[in-house]
Amino acid sequence: MRSLVLLLSLLLTAAPFGLLGEETRQVSLKVISDWLDPSQNLLHIQAVGATSTLHYVWGSLGPPAVLLVATNTPNSTLSVNWSLLISSEPDGGLMVLPKESIQFSSALVFTRLFEFDSTNTSDAAAKPPGKSYPPYSLADFSWDNITDSLDPATLSATFRGHPIHDPTGAFANGSLAFRVQAFSRSGRPAQPPRLLHTADTCQLEVDLVGVSPRGNRSLFGLEVATLGHGPDCPSVQEQRSIDDEYAPAVFQLDQLLWGSLPSGFMQWRPVAFSQKQGGRESAMPCQASSLYPTLAYLLPQSPIVRAFFGSQNYFCAFNLTFGASTGPGYWDQHYLSWSMLLGVGTPPVDALSSLVLGIVAVALGAPALMLLAGGVFLLLGRKWYSEYQPIN
Repeated sequence: MRSLVLLLSLLLTAAPFGLLGEETRQVSLKVISDWLDPSQNLLHIQAVGATSTLHYVWGSLGPPAVLLVATNTPNSTLSVNWSLLISSEPDGGLMVLPKESIQFSSALVFTRLFEFDSTNTSDAAAKPPGKSYPPYSLADFSWDNITDSLDPATLSATFRGHPIHDPTGAFANGSLAFRVQAFSRSGRPAQPPRLLHTADTCQLEVDLVGVSPRGNRSLFGLEVATLGHGPDCPSVQEQRSIDDEYAPAVFQLDQLLWGSLPSGFMQWRPVAFSQKQGGRESAMPCQASSLYPTLAYLLPQSPIVRAFFGSQNYFCAFNLTFGASTGPGYWDQHYLSWSMLLGVGTPPVDALSSLVLGIVAVALGAPALMLLAGGVFLLLGRKWYSEYQPIN
């Protein structure tokens, strides 16, 4: 009986998870350019709901960065003052109006690309995971015009870049790309790790393609910074599941939370891929360091973050490292892909797949049915015995 209760509880608790993110939004992508210099531009994703609006502002002025702003009105707007934004004092160059409608705001800045030579490293958990080469500052990259990659049909656009100064020619035939995609409803992409998205999220896919490594078995990493609230950093949580239907052999989901739920979040699976057709054979571990507080002047500065938040001194940063010294790696095909979700509200939660639910049902239901059948047999057997009348 207890098994049946547990089975019903699993079914009931799994059902609502599958209904998360059903709300649809009117989503639009727009490139906002400086009319004096069209090469200076921003990507504005606006997701309008019945009672709220989400604004994602992506830009490559300085290092690639994104502002995430949630308002409690469907009528909020983004205001850009280009003369301020590209000046040495960009404070006030970006605003979401009306200001009193803002319920949550934060930012992510992708500051540096790391490279390590793991040739002589046997400890997969070593930090750093091998000899460290001078990092690439993403503030010193030249990025393609975002207008050329804007695709309204898929609600996507791509920032593709290479270092302005590349003395070793590492990026001669390669690039680093940030592909941004928004969604008007819930669903999953076709490629692993197939993160569950909703209308409250957008996805970032980071691709490093064709870049010549400086070591025989180079591992790459990415430094990510976000705003800190005083000395406190956002929290990072790990969630584990018995279900790996959408990301084979990956049972963990990591998420960064800017505050108590519901709030802003960044969500990813600790896996990257060394081939374009991501799969189990090309899966690489993605290790994230703990968040550590740092000061703004120690990081490459983002004008769009400064324009919206002003002179913010407190930042928190963490490093993502892709791959290990053994197994699949960037060296296979000079390819690396990693993706994450950014959004507000309650992070999407995977429901248990029908296969896992079926296995659980069989595992828990079969013993319960056997006990039930045994009980019925005993009751009927006792009744037959009590009705027996001797002939003599």
